Amino acid sequence: MAAADLPYRPCVGIMVVNLQGLVFVGQRRNMTTPAWQMPQGGIDPGESPAQAAERELREETGIKRAEILAESRRWHSYDLPDHLIGKVWGGAFRGQTQKWLLLQFSGDDAEIDLGGEEGEFASWRWLPPAQLPQLIVPFKRPIYEAVLAEFAPLIEDLAIT
Repeated sequence: MAAADLPYRPCVGIMVVNLQGLVFVGQRRNMTTPAWQMPQGGIDPGESPAQAAERELREETGIKRAEILAESRRWHSYDLPDHLIGKVWGGAFRGQTQKWLLLQFSGDDAEIDLGGEEGEFASWRWLPPAQLPQLIVPFKRPIYEAVLAEFAPLIEDLAIT
C-alpha cells in the first residue's frame, strides 16, 4: 500500500505551561539525536481528545495537577518522513492528525515522573514558548508553529512572573 493511501493516526498534542508561562518539553528516549517534543499520544476508541490528553499526560509525565484551558480550533496533520513510513505504529499510518490542548500545570516540579527506563522521555525541561519550533524535528515544525500562534495569547495572559 502506498503511503498516500494510509490513514492518519488520531492523536492529541499537549502544551503544558507552568505558572511562569514556560512550556514542558521532553527529550525522546528512542532517538539518537536530540529530539525534544511536547507530550502527545493516540486517542483510544471512545475517548474524547480531552480524556486522551489527561491520560497521555499522566502516562508520559506523571502530571496530575493540570487544568485544560483550551483546545485547538482545528485538527493538525503531518506526514512521516519516507524513511519512517512502515516502521512506526505497525506501519498502519502515514502520519498523525492531532487535536492540541493547552493545559496549565499547578503542581510542583517534584510531581513530574517520566517513568524510568520504560518512559517515553529521557529528560525534561521548561522553556519559553518561542523556543519550541527550533527544538522540534523538522517534519513537525509547521504544527508547532501553528499551535504556538493559536495558544500564545492565552499563555501570555497566564504567566505569573
